[in-house]
Amino acid sequence: MFRTLRRALCVAAALLLPLAGVQSARADVAAEAAGGGYWHTSGRQILDAAGQPVRIAGINWFGFETANHVVHGLWARDYKSMIDQMKSLGYNTIRMPYSDDILKPGTMPDSINTDGKNTDLRGLTSLQVLDRIVAYAGQSGLKIVLDRHRPDAAGQSALWYTASVPESTWITNLKALATRYKGNSTVIGIDLHNEPHDPACWGCGDTSRDWRLAAQRAGNAVLSVNPELLIMVEGVQSHNGVNGWWGGNLMGVAQYPVQLDVPDRLVYSAHDYATSVAQQSWFSDPSFPANMPGIWDKYWGYIFKQNIAPVWLGEFGTTLQPSVDQKWLAELVKYLRSTSAYGADSFHWTFWSWNPNSGDTGGILKDDWQTVDTVKDGYLASIKAPGFDAGGPGPGGPGDPGGGNATCTAAYTVGSDWGGGFNAEVKVTNAGSVPLKSWKVTWTWSGSQKVTNMWNASHTQSGATVTAVNAAHNGSVPVGGSASFGLGGAPGGGTVPSVSCTAT
Repeated sequence: MFRTLRRALCVAAALLLPLAGVQSARADVAAEAAGGGYWHTSGRQILDAAGQPVRIAGINWFGFETANHVVHGLWARDYKSMIDQMKSLGYNTIRMPYSDDILKPGTMPDSINTDGKNTDLRGLTSLQVLDRIVAYAGQSGLKIVLDRHRPDAAGQSALWYTASVPESTWITNLKALATRYKGNSTVIGIDLHNEPHDPACWGCGDTSRDWRLAAQRAGNAVLSVNPELLIMVEGVQSHNGVNGWWGGNLMGVAQYPVQLDVPDRLVYSAHDYATSVAQQSWFSDPSFPANMPGIWDKYWGYIFKQNIAPVWLGEFGTTLQPSVDQKWLAELVKYLRSTSAYGADSFHWTFWSWNPNSGDTGGILKDDWQTVDTVKDGYLASIKAPGFDAGGPGPGGPGDPGGGNATCTAAYTVGSDWGGGFNAEVKVTNAGSVPLKSWKVTWTWSGSQKVTNMWNASHTQSGATVTAVNAAHNGSVPVGGSASFGLGGAPGGGTVPSVSCTAT
C-alpha cells in the first residue's frame, strides 16, 4: 500500500480447525520465570529454552534504517532511560529496524546528544551503538528482534534486493548480524525483510519475485551460522488477485509454506494498519468492525488458528484520531487475545511505534520524547505480557542488603474533561530507598464519578472511594523511578481528588 511520512522517516479464507486448549493457567504459573535462553516454536506457540510458552508483546523503535543510522530520540533522551521506560510500560520486546548501510565499515550514527546523556556512545559506530542497546535491553529483561527494514537509507524496496544491494549482500549481512550476536539470547530472531510488496509474489516460482523462496534461502543462510535464532517471515501484498497491506498477505502459506533446514524456528509475520495510513475496502463495509476478524482470519490469522506456526503482528498502528481507527484498534486487540485469558497461547505483536515522529501513526511517546500517550498505550494493556529474566539479581535477590524504606507518592492529573466524562492519569513515584515490588493508590471523589475503564492497573470502587493496584508488568519500580496508569470516568466536571500511595 502507499505510505506517507511514516515510510519517509523509517521509511476465500481457509476453514479453521478448533482452537487448541487454552494454556492460560500454565502460562500464569510460569510467566515470571519464562523467557530464558534461545527460543523455538511448537505449533502456534513460541517456547523458551525450558519449554515454557512466551509471548512477544513489544514496540518498534526505528531509526537505524534512516540516514541517522541510529534509533531516533537520542537527541532528547539517554538510550537507557528510553529502555527503562519501555519496560515500565510493560513492553517486553523491541523490534529494531535497520538498513544494510549500518553494515558498511565505519558507518557512524548522527544526532546523538552525548552532553550529559548517552556518554558511553560517544565515538561509537552504528553497529557498536546497536551492541550497547542490545546489552542494556538484555540486562533489563527485554528481547530484541532485528528487522531488515530497508536495503539502504534511501527508502523501502518492494523486493528484498535492489540494483545497488543485490541478494548476495542481503544474505551476507544477515549472516553477519546472526554471527555477531551468536550466543547472546537477547537477540531472539531476525525479520528477514520488511513489507515485501508487488511485484513480490508468494509461490509463483519466479526466483526473481518469489518471496517465499527468497525467505527460505535467507533463513537457511542465517541458521547455518546461528541455528538458535527465530526466522520471521512477512507476507506479501497480493496473492491470487487478493490485495492487502504491504507484508500483510500470508494467504499463500496454506499451499506454499516456508521450509527451513532447522525445525521449529519459523514465525510468520503480518502488518496491519488503520485509515490514518491508508483506506481499505473493509473499513467502509456496513458491518465494520464486526467484519474484521474474518478479514484477519483470511490474510494471516488462519495460520495461528490451524496450529501451523506462531503469528507475530510485527507492525500495527494509528493516530487514533478518526473514530473508525479507534474501533479498528479495539477490535484488533480483542482478536489478538488477552494475556489474562489465554496467556502465551496468543498472537505475538510489536506496536508501531515508540517514536512520535511517525507521520501517519504517531507513537506511544508524544513529541517531547518523554510523555506517554496514555490513551494509545491503554488500548494495549490487555495484550501486554510479562517481561523476562534480566539475568541478574533483582530486588530481594543476592546482593540485596535488605531493610530500607519502601515508600511511594502519587499524582493525579486530568487529561481531558468533556462534561459527560473525563480521562485522567496517575503517576506513581518510588520515593523510598529500596525498589517497590508492588503498590496501590487510593482516592475519594467528591461527586458521583465512577471509573468506566482503567489501563495499566486494576481497580475496585466502593461508593466514591477507588483503590487501584498495579498490573503485573508495572509493580516493580526502581528507586527514584515511576510507573503510570490511566483511567476513564464519568461524569466529568469533578474536582481533582487527593491521592495516597501505599507500597506493598
